[in-house]
Amino acid sequence: MTGERLRFDGWIAGVGTASGTRLVVGHWPRSPFGAFSDVMVEHRDGERVLLAPSRRIADFVAATYRFDRIEVVPVTVTAAGDTWLVEAGPLRLRLRTGRRSALGVLLSAVPAPFARNPVWAALCDVPARLLMPGVRTLGRAGPGRREWYGARGLRPVVAADAVLDGADLGPLSPLDPPVAFGFGSAPRGPSLVRVTTTVELGSAGR
Repeated sequence: MTGERLRFDGWIAGVGTASGTRLVVGHWPRSPFGAFSDVMVEHRDGERVLLAPSRRIADFVAATYRFDRIEVVPVTVTAAGDTWLVEAGPLRLRLRTGRRSALGVLLSAVPAPFARNPVWAALCDVPARLLMPGVRTLGRAGPGRREWYGARGLRPVVAADAVLDGADLGPLSPLDPPVAFGFGSAPRGPSLVRVTTTVELGSAGR
């Protein structure tokens, strides 16, 4: 018997920096909470921080992923062509995307119903892990929760600059080691992924 399914439609950007700090930005124009964005930060020492725009969203995300610290701060994402500007409390991140790869073109052809289907996510899980080590498309997410991702587009991030707590994080680097917020990581190669994420709640999470 399945639980309630909550769908989030938008983008996930994952980038590494020369400082060792890795950043994962979720930008969700359509979600059960309305439009919002959030940022997950993992520092070189492994500390995991969530920057969320409201307590309600922070509580939901923290029940789905793992964090050592949570900050409720204003979070905005502004996209203009191939440039994205992310401002989240102590963080300012600017990134620039490149042209779609062959994989990105293939993903853009995935029909929306497939992206929402856990069977499709299960079929994609093995090739995703082979092509992009650390990436998973289906797994357990917090107590009593299951989550799956349906990617529908992919662009490389070719440049980024980030300042956190007044410190420059250095130039763009691979997302390495993989982030450890949930059952899978964003791709090692800095990227912007168009995605539909579904979180299925167990009876305790409803």
